[in-house]
Amino acid sequence: MLAWIRSFWKPKSLGDRGERFACRFLRRQGYTIVARQDRTRLGEIDIIAVQKRTIVFVEVKTRAGDDKGLPVDAVNQEKQQRLTRAALAYMRRHDLLGNCAARFDVIAIVWPDDRAKPRVTHIENAFEPTGQFQMFS
Repeated sequence: MLAWIRSFWKPKSLGDRGERFACRFLRRQGYTIVARQDRTRLGEIDIIAVQKRTIVFVEVKTRAGDDKGLPVDAVNQEKQQRLTRAALAYMRRHDLLGNCAARFDVIAIVWPDDRAKPRVTHIENAFEPTGQFQMFS
């Protein structure tokens, strides 16, 4: 098979599979997905969703196992600050500051190779905005 044809059949990365699964999971919970992989120079937000009148910035962490710690442990203080800055930039860019509530959720996925379905943990309001960017309602 030609190399360029094989590139179409590449398996998705574990992280990408986890994000796609998280989007489906959130839709089933009644969320509306607004954006995915929103990148700026300040950072990337994996999923931006809306639940009722709240904008939800979702960080997705996917691991093949939890032998090296839980996926949620990777959302440390530094990561929270980057997410806060990126979320604030998103809200400014879309004129959302002061117009709606916002929160940060974390979806932790453990998806071993031998399982068809992953183990999912959804932590709503996982952390408060950190640093000097506490302009969320």
